[in-house]
Amino acid sequence: MNIGLIFGGKSAEYEVSLQSAMHIYKRLNKDVHNVYLIGMDRDGFMHYFDGSIEEVSDGSWFDKKTSAEVILYSNKKKPGIYENDKLIAELELAFPVLHGPYGEDGKLQGLLELSGIPYVGCSVLASANGMDKDMAKKIFSYEGINQVPHITCYSYEQAQEIVSRAEANLGYPCFIKPANMGSSVGISKAKDKQQLVLAMQKAFEYDHKIIIEKGVNAREIEVAVLGNCDNIRISVAGEIIPSDEFYDYDAKYKSNASQLIIPADLSFEADRQIQDMAYRAYKGLNAEGLCRIDFFVDKDTQKVYLNEVNSMPGFTSISMYPKLWENSGVSYENLLEELIDLAIQRHKRDSSKKNM
Repeated sequence: MNIGLIFGGKSAEYEVSLQSAMHIYKRLNKDVHNVYLIGMDRDGFMHYFDGSIEEVSDGSWFDKKTSAEVILYSNKKKPGIYENDKLIAELELAFPVLHGPYGEDGKLQGLLELSGIPYVGCSVLASANGMDKDMAKKIFSYEGINQVPHITCYSYEQAQEIVSRAEANLGYPCFIKPANMGSSVGISKAKDKQQLVLAMQKAFEYDHKIIIEKGVNAREIEVAVLGNCDNIRISVAGEIIPSDEFYDYDAKYKSNASQLIIPADLSFEADRQIQDMAYRAYKGLNAEGLCRIDFFVDKDTQKVYLNEVNSMPGFTSISMYPKLWENSGVSYENLLEELIDLAIQRHKRDSSKKNM
């Protein structure tokens, strides 16, 4: 099968995507798949790259890209890679490994839907709602899933009013997040009003909408979910013990001091709640393919809160999603094959629907 492995993107998570792509490329079965590296630059343009995967990992791929044209949607040409209008490779499946805006938020998924080829990961709607923390929280609230108290701020002009509301209803410490960003980019912890104002300014640099959440003294627990709507599986739970006050970008990708404990040492009741909440969140989003779902377990009360979902989690050497499945009996290589099979199954199902 000809697979287009799409990496990079118009996102602050560009570098994370390069590392995910490298590890996926190395683990894909080249005996049954022809893997074509397709890089999206920081301006959103796609390029075919036929160099080494190490040049993807170190970021030098862009300076060595080919002149070939990547076409995913056209009324005249099949999805594929073209050199001087000659088809080099017809793409039979897309494996997008872009994290954050323009890759994980439904935009690329919409283009792939128009292309008519199967793609790994969630649909347009599930990707968009999963990326937008505000929309996801609304869905989880409708599903009756417990969440940390929070406030959404829709513009910087609201900041003064929101600060007052946050102090009255959430207190300190609190966490400030861009609504549409992953890998903990733009997230800050505020312990007083001055820090809150600065944190809101920082979050607004990444998005026009931000979330302020009540701080809880909690353990950070994650599970991996795999499957389409009729066959959902959930991994064992894992715990992250961050090297800093919380699991921010540096703790995730630049420091080796954070600890990942798999399986997490949880009570039977907490583990049962996490499995149940993960299933309901996945179904509520109408997610398919994969998600990583993150939770808080209050250290004082043992209460479980759903934190957020990630519809295209990291696949780096330190990423939890593949590690959770490896500890649940699914190897990295078999996980990739399952994701490809799920994409094909969903595409066949959806292609059989009648067009209105």
